[in-house]
Amino acid sequence: MGLWFLHPLRVRYQETDQMGVVYHANYLNWFEIGRTEWVRHAGVDYKEMELRGLLLPVTDAQASFKQPARYDDWVTICTQMAEFNGIRVKFKSRVILGNLTEDGNQRFIGEEPPGQLLVGGETKHVWVNREWKLVRFDREAPEWFTRMKELVNLE
Repeated sequence: MGLWFLHPLRVRYQETDQMGVVYHANYLNWFEIGRTEWVRHAGVDYKEMELRGLLLPVTDAQASFKQPARYDDWVTICTQMAEFNGIRVKFKSRVILGNLTEDGNQRFIGEEPPGQLLVGGETKHVWVNREWKLVRFDREAPEWFTRMKELVNLE
């Protein structure tokens, strides 16, 4: 079981290609939106985190395309922090057709979010400082580390 954060969005015209489907690279942008919103749900201000010199670059990204999203579709970006320690983070991402938050709930607890899976994937990250040197997030920002850890352990 795991805690997923849900973020709906409507597919914009500029996100589609000549075939009328979402261009594949846009899914990675949506994964980033999901990660940013996950961090916000944890009570951490991403902008403030970066101002303090704590950065979280992507070291690996993977996506599996099942079905396309099309212009004007509602989709929900579902994000789960699957692994978390003081140095590394792994997020799972799912793009589901439809708005899963219509009932006002922005969380889902379960193995996989419900609905038609369009794209699934994950991103891996490491904590670095402004000089791109590895840092221990738990030592640099223990209050934020604790908030995120608590959210990861919610089930």
